[in-house]
Amino acid sequence: MCGVVGIVSSQPVNQGLYNALTVLQHRGQDAAGIVTWSEAHGLKRRKANGLVRDVFRTRHMMRLKGNVGIGHVRYPTAGGAKSSEAQPFYVNSPYGICLAHNGNLTNYDELAELLIREDRRHLATNSDSEVLLNVLAHELQIRANGKLTPDNIFDAVEALHARCRGGYAIVAMIIGFGIVAFRDPNGIRPLVLGHREVNGKDEHMVASESVALDALQFKRARDVKPGECVFIENDGTFNSREFSGEIRHTPCIFEHVYFARPDSILDNLSVYKARLRMGEQLAGKIVRDFPDHDIDVVIPIPDTSRTAALQVAYHLGVKYREGFIKNRYIGRTFIMPGQAERVQSVRRKLNAIDLEFRNKNVLLIDDSIVRGTTSKQIIKLAREAGARKVYFASAAPPVRYPNVYGIDMPAASELIANGRDTEEIEKLIGADRLIYQDLHGLIRSVRHDNSAIDEFDTSCFSGEYVTGDVTEEYLSELESRRNDAAKQARKKSRKQGAKVVSL
Repeated sequence: MCGVVGIVSSQPVNQGLYNALTVLQHRGQDAAGIVTWSEAHGLKRRKANGLVRDVFRTRHMMRLKGNVGIGHVRYPTAGGAKSSEAQPFYVNSPYGICLAHNGNLTNYDELAELLIREDRRHLATNSDSEVLLNVLAHELQIRANGKLTPDNIFDAVEALHARCRGGYAIVAMIIGFGIVAFRDPNGIRPLVLGHREVNGKDEHMVASESVALDALQFKRARDVKPGECVFIENDGTFNSREFSGEIRHTPCIFEHVYFARPDSILDNLSVYKARLRMGEQLAGKIVRDFPDHDIDVVIPIPDTSRTAALQVAYHLGVKYREGFIKNRYIGRTFIMPGQAERVQSVRRKLNAIDLEFRNKNVLLIDDSIVRGTTSKQIIKLAREAGARKVYFASAAPPVRYPNVYGIDMPAASELIANGRDTEEIEKLIGADRLIYQDLHGLIRSVRHDNSAIDEFDTSCFSGEYVTGDVTEEYLSELESRRNDAAKQARKKSRKQGAKVVSL
């Protein structure tokens, strides 16, 4: 999962891009990057591994001149955690294009081979984002023929859709012309448009979440439609074309469960309201499955489960209490790159307030259970704090299948619910009772206010992949490349390589 942003303005965009990336930091903690352009100063860029606040210093910000630019925060789902894979990526032909990407291609291997063999393009990384950039550049080169027009761009993006499969939301800057933004034809990954008028001039912004627009006082206009391409010229002229091919709007439901900020609106759906309704649905499930419960207090696992936990407590008629204090300087456990880091981070991240646990039967609410690492450690913390019984409830259904569209759940063997029933998981995490949300309850929670969305990508819960190209062979290959053991092997190899270089 990553965060992308692009701005076309009548004033310098460096600070705006920085502010937007800090607001989107929850979507990626591995690396950050910004590129800007102006006629007077040309292309300026800065990217590196680390948090936004650490990557950009005053000297970097002063060099990022221009009224047009894009930015990216990253955590690695494809490729690796290397500074060479920090985005935006750049290619100098044709015109010079910079690209930032959120998502994952399911036909990366095939595309990479064709790009090298037939399109004669060089790839410097293992990132599918670089593949997307080169596909876009190649299709533009075929069509532009020295003269770039909005129609050339739209035709190139349509050709890209025909070649690329998976989930992707793209923000690209064509140097000297403007910013291009588009989503995959399934609209799996989010992308939101914003607009404002400054001194009579139109300014436009595109970002992964509406909260980034709010931070910069852009008005949320609408979402980029599935397959749609938007081209915002450097002078603020807005162009768009809807996709002419088949569209199946299936946004990722896990955005509403965990990734997105609650104050965001994605595909015209309020994340906050979805999480309130998750709590209502979960409370109903608890009443049905555990009618004679002896719960004394409901305690959320901060932060994403708070909204649902409040509703659970209200509907059960039980006290709601904050029982864990979170260290704000520890990153999101889910997107840490290895199991050892996740285990170690839980105790650094959370500390229990004994008063809320001592001699009580507590119901802990979390947004989801993925690997089970955090859940097991948190239940242990609750018992150490004196809880008599520890019940655990998930606002999402069991995560049983890999996610292949840009969320780091590639290995089925690392998912605690894969091949196990609720009772087995209950024992593994050490809960006195475990209750999961139903999938239909989750869908009802997210699809509210007569939403035009008929279906979601629920692949990590249902095993049904909306792109229709995910096979057992693909999943097996993906797991072998991107499980924790493979990540640690790559990390060790990089360290050894660094030692050789230093010698």
